[in-house]
Amino acid sequence: MPSVPSKTLETFENPAPERDYTIRIDIPEFTCLCPKTGQPDFATILLEYVPDRHCIELKSLKMYVWSFRNEGAFHEAVTNAILDDLAGACTPRFMRITAKFNVRGGIYTTVVAERRAPEWQPVQAVALP
Repeated sequence: MPSVPSKTLETFENPAPERDYTIRIDIPEFTCLCPKTGQPDFATILLEYVPDRHCIELKSLKMYVWSFRNEGAFHEAVTNAILDDLAGACTPRFMRITAKFNVRGGIYTTVVAERRAPEWQPVQAVALP
């Protein structure tokens, strides 16, 4: 049976909840519709997060991203909606969504939205020689 778009996001248990580590997911084929013209907007979405108890399951993420294909949304609104939905599904320690929209009328738009758990502090970065 063929897959269909879905707003349902599935998660699985973090295999290493005792440590901070970063998951980075590139989504190069994001599309939605311009709410003014109805024309397609194309973007690359970069998802970066430090999981807590749960991680986002990738097939459900693919179906979720696909669900925006026929929806009209301003770049700022869709980026923040994605952050809210993903963070709501897995409650990460930290999550950042970077949405890099392709050129439209000579203008590129990049929207960055973040959410951080109130008690979470990032580990000090290690600078190697």
